[in-house]
Amino acid sequence: MHTPDKSVEDDGGDETIELVVGVATSPGMVSEFVGGMEAELSGRMTSRVPDVRWRFEVVPDRLAVPPTDVAEIISAGRQRLLREGWDLAVVVTDLPIATSRRPVIAHASASHGVAVVSMPALGAMGVRQRLAETVTRLVAALIGDVSAAEVDQHGVVHRSGPPRRVMRSVKELGHKIEADESDVRMVARVTAGNMRLLVGMLRANRPWQLSMHLTRASVTAVGTAALALVTSDIWRLGDDLGAVRLGLITVASVLTTTCTFIIGAQLWERSPRPEAREQVILFNTVTLATVTIGVLSLYGTLLVLTWLGSLLLVPAGLFSETLGHPVRIGDKWELVWLTSSLATIGEAVGAGWESNESVREAAYTYRADDQALPEESFTKAST
Repeated sequence: MHTPDKSVEDDGGDETIELVVGVATSPGMVSEFVGGMEAELSGRMTSRVPDVRWRFEVVPDRLAVPPTDVAEIISAGRQRLLREGWDLAVVVTDLPIATSRRPVIAHASASHGVAVVSMPALGAMGVRQRLAETVTRLVAALIGDVSAAEVDQHGVVHRSGPPRRVMRSVKELGHKIEADESDVRMVARVTAGNMRLLVGMLRANRPWQLSMHLTRASVTAVGTAALALVTSDIWRLGDDLGAVRLGLITVASVLTTTCTFIIGAQLWERSPRPEAREQVILFNTVTLATVTIGVLSLYGTLLVLTWLGSLLLVPAGLFSETLGHPVRIGDKWELVWLTSSLATIGEAVGAGWESNESVREAAYTYRADDQALPEESFTKAST
């Protein structure tokens, strides 16, 4: 088992970041094909992201037994990454993978630090070069380097250098924190020391789109809002609760829904060994932030929809009669506020109808890579 060092020294005595990329391959032909490519992959990554010592380790491991999907393969690759102490991982599989029934070469998840490459999608000609280019592109995407680079006929990458933000993220990824502290201090140090890396992983997940991918949960939330708006008891309750209680209900609804998503879909990661604690803390921090922002985004959307719905479903005269006093703008706002909180809890109920795979795919954006997809491969996969 490999345990990555914090840094290594180059010939001049300066500290150089070392990143270890594990390459898990399907046993058999794929494993034999990829074996021996470590030096080539290291050279390509050094050309693309210099000032980093790139080390690739190729190991045969199917990880997931077919039939399976991308989410399961990435999850299995993540577990192997944690056990081996890799910084990043690439899974080269002999299974075809697709997005919306369209074949693609690969998927990458920045949150997991794992990418998956499908060998069948690479075609039959020039497979070695195409595989090396794809793995290089995916590893670069995992560290946030998605800018263009030119590759000459010898496979050498030419560019002016990666953006500064990428190098800062790489330094954070390569810097390891000792795991001999209390949990609270460890979380604080990992969060503070990897802020740019965390922001990049969070941005890659697009948390504001979380609810858009969970149709059942979102429909339940909207249905709950519509039902609450036409219930006179909710009108009176919103009028009597006051701002403090309404605020507490909002916090409780957001926390309940966030915990339901994370616990229900088993998104919380556990460390298989002490050395993996930093990686696990990073992942769990991003997971918590992703789901929380996603729920808050839904809450904001519900506020707007509920306000519009109140204009149609809550007649001013009947509303005033039910409350027993003239209606002010604040009264309508209190109703919208309470209804949105109840609707958010309704989303938590609807989350129980979503599969774990659906929630994972919604929480963690898998960046599809279909560059240079061979036409013959596309035809075969489509048929």
